[in-house]
Amino acid sequence: MHQAEIIVLLLTAVGVLAVVAHKITLPYPIVFVLGGLALSVAPRLPAVDLNPDVVFYFILPALIYPAALFTSWRDFRRNLRGILLLAIGLVLVTMLAVAWIAHSTVPGLPWAAAFALGAIVSPPDAIAATAIIRRLGVPHRIQVILEGESLVNDATALVALQFAIAALLTGSFSPGYAAGRFVWAAAGGIGIGLLVGVVMRWVQSHLDNPPIQITFSLLTPFIAYLTAEQMHASGVLGTVAAGIFLGWHSPLIITARTRLQVYAFWETITFLLNGFVFVVIGLQLPRILHAWSRESLTGVFISAIIVCVTVISVRFAWMIPGTYLYRVLRSEREVRDPTPSWQHVAIVGWAGMRGVVSLAAAFALPLALPTGRPFPGRDYILFVAFSVILVTLVLQGLTLPLLIRKLRVPRDGETDEEERLARLEANKAALEWIGEARAKSNFPPDAVDRLRAEYDERIEQLEHCADNPDECRGEIATPQYQRLQHQALRVERKTIIRLRNERVINDDALRRIQRDLDLAEARLIGG
Repeated sequence: MHQAEIIVLLLTAVGVLAVVAHKITLPYPIVFVLGGLALSVAPRLPAVDLNPDVVFYFILPALIYPAALFTSWRDFRRNLRGILLLAIGLVLVTMLAVAWIAHSTVPGLPWAAAFALGAIVSPPDAIAATAIIRRLGVPHRIQVILEGESLVNDATALVALQFAIAALLTGSFSPGYAAGRFVWAAAGGIGIGLLVGVVMRWVQSHLDNPPIQITFSLLTPFIAYLTAEQMHASGVLGTVAAGIFLGWHSPLIITARTRLQVYAFWETITFLLNGFVFVVIGLQLPRILHAWSRESLTGVFISAIIVCVTVISVRFAWMIPGTYLYRVLRSEREVRDPTPSWQHVAIVGWAGMRGVVSLAAAFALPLALPTGRPFPGRDYILFVAFSVILVTLVLQGLTLPLLIRKLRVPRDGETDEEERLARLEANKAALEWIGEARAKSNFPPDAVDRLRAEYDERIEQLEHCADNPDECRGEIATPQYQRLQHQALRVERKTIIRLRNERVINDDALRRIQRDLDLAEARLIGG
């Protein structure tokens, strides 16, 4: 089977499994991984290798960048201390705990290889956390912390992994040098990412062509990531910095026409790459089991269970002192924020799913040392990394919705309220400008009156929903009003399709009108 046929097969599997996930209402990363496991035992299916270079230099930047691009800088900065306690403190503590367990349970495993395993399995995955949390309706602050953690923790883990591999290859380790390299990896990556963001902001501000602007948007994460890596800084932080910077400035430099297409483009890319990645994770099972006999597999299986329990337990154990430390370190502005409840802490503690970065890092381990000896414990590290990914994704991913329901944690509606307030202020400002335009006689009175009536209607709906949030359920209009609008749009659609079928209008005219109707319907759905 040719590579092109394998890619088509995998993309087809992604589509089918996405439909299955939607029908059975399960988080799609879990369904994709289990589907990959099922495909891995299918007869005559060729081996699908997970190429670490493809993951690190192609898939990872393309997945991190849109997550950073659509991250709220205000919320990220407000929760920065909590995010860093998880993305740096928890990653390092998990690495130390796993290294100690692995070194103690596996005879002959050097400390450097044990630290490599700890670095590989320590960071929760950006893809898994975002894909599962967003569909559960958790409080906004939990979502911000988990997404922010998953954007930064890969950098911590990958830098720590580089030190562990270097110590194993050279036989020495310098804490002072490691600390300096870590500082440069963080500061250099952020600086390079911001520089790329500044350049791309200038480029985008001088363009007004959606295909060209989307092309530059696609190139941005790879430029930031590869440039940072070439400078021995963190490509992950470079991509995150460029994404957050451009996400803050994009409302001023990108036109509405381009913005609609950019959102749709990145949404499609993210979905396809997510699906591809999780299916490929499941397909790695035969390759990982190939190196083990049935007798030796029993011992390594027990060790993998112990590491899985350690990874999950350390995260919970860290959350209690981590939450207390966050309260101590809070700034005066953050003191006004309520202290996280124990229910919120429990959810964050249980949401530590691992993913493709851990497996790619394990596959990227060298096959041999400079002396020619095999890399110590490489097969063991691969098996344990795969086990941690599978257990955390399936066990925690499946039980997280149940945990949220049992803890009775409601969605806080913070973003809904802010959206209503912003819409109300924007509509009132527009209405005030309309009154000034009428007074200056810049436009025909009948046109001004029609537009004023439309804004008056919007403001009435927004004020009603602000006073009755339970009735609107997070929308900007009452359900009755929205149903009325949907029915009217449906009548318009049927009419223009009938006119096309009767040859009264051509397909170009149909598509022009349909685009306006689609935008109107999208505005209702986006609420």
